Amino acid sequence: MQRVCFLLKVREDRKDAYRERHAAVWPDMLAALSEAGWHNYSLFLREDGLLVGYLETEDFDAAREAMAATEVNARWQREMGEFFEQPEAADEAMVPLTEVFHLA
Repeated sequence: MQRVCFLLKVREDRKDAYRERHAAVWPDMLAALSEAGWHNYSLFLREDGLLVGYLETEDFDAAREAMAATEVNARWQREMGEFFEQPEAADEAMVPLTEVFHLA
C-alpha cells in the first residue's frame, strides 16, 4: 500500500467555508473516492490555511486518474476551486511529498 501526503493552501478568507463543505461531503463523492482506491483519506487544516492531505492507495496515479474520469469529481473540483490559493485545480496541485521516515 502506498502512503501519500500532499500540501495545498486554502485561502484565509475561505477556511470556515472549507471546513463546512468537508463536514458534509456528497455521498456520491465519498463513494467515488472509495471506488477509485482512495483509502484512509484525511485532510488536516492549519489556522494559516495550510492543508495537509494523507491517503493510502495501491497506485496514486491510477487512483487520481480514476477520480478524474468521474462526473462527481468534475463537479466537486468546479465548486472547490475558489477555496485554494493556487490558480490550478486542487487535484493537479496534489504533488506527493517524499517520505523520509515511517514507523510501522
